This record gives sequence, structure tokens and C-alpha cells, in this order.
Amino acid sequence: MTVTETRAILVGPETPDARTGPSAQRRRARRLSIVRSISMLTIAIVAAIPLYYVVISAFKTDGDMRQSPLGLPNPITFDNIGAALAQGDIWMAFGNSTMITVGSIAVQLLVGSMAAYAMIIGSGRLTLLIGIVLAIAFAIPLQATLVPQYRLLAGVGLTDSILGVIVLYSSGAVFCYFLIVGYMRTLPVELIEAPRIDGAGPWRIYWTIILPLCRPILITVIVFQVMSIWNDFLIPKVYLSSPANETIILQVYNAVGQFTTNWPLFMATTVIALIPIFLFFVFAQKWIVGGLMAGSVKG
Repeated sequence: MTVTETRAILVGPETPDARTGPSAQRRRARRLSIVRSISMLTIAIVAAIPLYYVVISAFKTDGDMRQSPLGLPNPITFDNIGAALAQGDIWMAFGNSTMITVGSIAVQLLVGSMAAYAMIIGSGRLTLLIGIVLAIAFAIPLQATLVPQYRLLAGVGLTDSILGVIVLYSSGAVFCYFLIVGYMRTLPVELIEAPRIDGAGPWRIYWTIILPLCRPILITVIVFQVMSIWNDFLIPKVYLSSPANETIILQVYNAVGQFTTNWPLFMATTVIALIPIFLFFVFAQKWIVGGLMAGSVKG
């Protein structure tokens, strides 16, 4: 009789420890899932309180807003929304924000994707040097370059100009580059080498093969940058001074008076400014995680 058989007779068959067995692991996983769900729900509620306050205040009178800040409107009034929409400047501001956002995103995508493609097909010290320069540029905060950028734009006559703001936002192509280049590295090299052997040039390969395959990450970049540019306050406030060039975010800021403020009207203007970007995010949110995950998996 072997030692193992003797131990089995004296001690009995081995059983999994109650603290490390499959059932214990399932209980721990269930408890962890409950804690995670409660934590995320708490964070979501805390984050939603300011949005809830803004939305309900847009449909209140000034007296109702003061008496019951977090209560539901009683009665509901649409006068604030109507008064905000009746302001002619708000429609002009919507047009300015749309032009700035669309123009900036177009330049960012074109420059960022072309730079990423060049880094993929390029090799040598020059490519490495350009990559290092782009990494350094990405690490420099915007606030540190406001004065030099303003002097440069003033020198070419682009201050207080929609075009000048688009030029400034085009620097976001560096962010687009880093997202797109990570996605392009997951594409098989044969997608570039095979058409090159067949006589296709770099531009044709980029435009007809690489760019369509990068659609998920391009849409992800669009979502991030649209939300960033549409909601930005700093650059329009610094570089735009005339009322004809103001963005929708500056319209919200201007609704706050120096001495008195119609807070229900301010909240209504804020809701109107948030509606386009909210609808855009709801429509495109499925591409955010999908594009980032697609760029993080090799194959």
C-alpha cells in the first residue's frame, strides 16, 4: 500500500477548502459586483445632481426657483426657453460654434490620420525624431502657450476671427494622431505591402484602404473632439471679442449680469446649449468604447 493510499484511509478524501473553493469564489465575486454597482450608482447620482438642477430650473419662475431649488417646477413654464430662443444672438452663436467645430474636426482628422499613416510606413531616425517631437507637443498644456499663440495670431491678423480659432483648435491633431497611430499598428502589414507591390502609391493606399479600415477610431476621435471643442470656454473667451463671433458657450457666460442675473433664463440658455451635444453623444456613444477597444487588441 502506498503512502497516498494510507493517508486517504486515515485522513479521508481531500476536499476543497470552504474559503478557497468555487462557491467561495462565486460569493466573493458577487459581493464585489454589488459593491461596484453601488459605488457606480452613487457616483452617477452625484454627477447627475447638477444636470438635474439646471434642467428643472429652466422651467421654473424666479420665485419658484428660490423657494424650492431642487423641487419639480410648480407650475411648469416655457417662458424662459422662449425668451432664450427669441434672442437673435443665440442663433448666430449656434452657427459660429457649428462652423468652428466642423472645421476644426476636419483639419484634425486629416492631419492626425496622415501623420499616423506616415509614422506607420516610415522608418529611420527622422521618423523617430518626429514621434518624439509630437509626444513633447502633446505634453505641453494649452495654458502655457496662450500668450505666444495670441502674439502669432495677432501678427497675421487672425485674432477675433472664426478662422483663427479653427487654426488654434487644429493643434488637437496631435491627440488624434496618438489615438489613430495606435489603431493603425494593429492592422496587418500586408494591407500596405500588397497594394504597393501592385503599383499603388502611398496616397491611394491611405485613402482607399487604410482610412476606411480606421473608421471606428476616427468616429471615436470625432466624438471626443466634438464634445471638447463645443464645450470649450477658454479659447473663445481669449481670442474672440466681437459679439458677432461669439460661440454658444460665450452666450451662456454672457447671460450672467454684472449686478443682477435672471437665473431661470440663464438655466434655459444652458439647456439649449447642451441639447445638441447631448443628442450627438447619445447617438455616437456606442462608437467610443468600440473604437478604443478595437485599437487596443492586436489582430
